[in-house]
Amino acid sequence: MGFKKTSELIAVSFGTNQIAPNTFIQEEVALQLDVLNNEIAVILAIDLDVEAPDAIAGLNTSTSASVSATTLASVGFLSQSNVLANARDQIQAGGFVDGGVGFSRKADSTYTGDLSYLGLIATNNFFVQLGSQNNIGVKGVNGRVWLYRAKADSSTYAALVQSEVLSA
Repeated sequence: MGFKKTSELIAVSFGTNQIAPNTFIQEEVALQLDVLNNEIAVILAIDLDVEAPDAIAGLNTSTSASVSATTLASVGFLSQSNVLANARDQIQAGGFVDGGVGFSRKADSTYTGDLSYLGLIATNNFFVQLGSQNNIGVKGVNGRVWLYRAKADSSTYAALVQSEVLSA
């Protein structure tokens, strides 16, 4: 892979909220890459902070989010090649008379400075997905992506763009 770092560390913050409870929403976050000069984003780490699901007696609830290089029709999973991160908070209350037991699942993705990179984005944006299940109120997600800009050689850039387009 041929790319050369052209910037220092950049933190891109984002946040989005559902319009109605238990709906899927996706937000596009522009990176403003110079695509004419083969500029790419080298993703070092991603933090996702999903809003807690509602504790409802006898009902399982969840809030989940993901970050991907391409648009998705639902919250993504790490098994998908274009998904860079995901997180889920859930409350298992099925069969309980109280609010149940809470569980969180998040990757340890806080930037530590010793990563090569988590992923590469050659197109001009990334996407944040948010969904929830069985909640009374709307939910949200906030996050931060740590990256640096780099210039890729022509063959690397073409391969990255083709890979992103084909995985969409």
